[in-house]
Amino acid sequence: MPLNDFLTTAIHAAIAAGTALKDRLNTRHNVKFKGHGTSDLVTEMDRHAEDIIVSLIAKQFPDHSILTEERGTIAGLSDQHLWIIDPLDGTTNYAHGFPWYAVSIALHIDHSCQIGVVYHPEQNELFHAIRGNGAFLNNVPVHVSSANELTQSLLATGFPYDIKHKTLNNIANFSQMLPQCQGIRRAGAAAVDLCYVACGRFDGFWELGLAPWDSAAGTLLITEAGGTVSTLDQKPFTPFEPSLAASNGLIHQAMLTILNRT
Repeated sequence: MPLNDFLTTAIHAAIAAGTALKDRLNTRHNVKFKGHGTSDLVTEMDRHAEDIIVSLIAKQFPDHSILTEERGTIAGLSDQHLWIIDPLDGTTNYAHGFPWYAVSIALHIDHSCQIGVVYHPEQNELFHAIRGNGAFLNNVPVHVSSANELTQSLLATGFPYDIKHKTLNNIANFSQMLPQCQGIRRAGAAAVDLCYVACGRFDGFWELGLAPWDSAAGTLLITEAGGTVSTLDQKPFTPFEPSLAASNGLIHQAMLTILNRT
């Protein structure tokens, strides 16, 4: 089946879920914590958005497997196709009415990410990529930035939900990096941060403890936009690796040098 057919379904699902999320942003939400001592939230809209996406994908591709943040793995007859879904990246933002969140959908075929879609409803920005065909924002090609000095670079990062209990919680990395760059932003939606690297708004991004649904779509967008993605210890990145460094490629080694001081 042509990859464009998969892309069409991913875009349709992302927009449908994102529209539902936007319509309910400023209402009272049923907020629950996923674990004791963590700030990891889930709302009824996480589940509603996930239901929308899973339903649309399952209708079109009933044999495919699906990995979602809330349901875990839904095994299909095909072990070649795996959809990786974050129905609401930025749940804490959303629960507080802060309009910075996204829907992220990726498709792995034979363990390689082939499709990536991220929809930012509040900005009406749809990012998409097909492996080998480049990265796009609202159907316009995008590319990573040309910044070649870390001191002139704007970076983004995030912190784990269980920051109080983890030793590797990114605080030391943040302290090391902050004096070395122009600035660091922490908006709370990794999928959006990755897309902003892809389109040149950020020059680099790093984070520890990410889940596959946080990074699967966004990292494909970055590589298709000409950027570089690796683990913090310079290994090849897959969405199943918890540490991630992404950049325009020009500042990548400088970022890794600083991040590995801790």
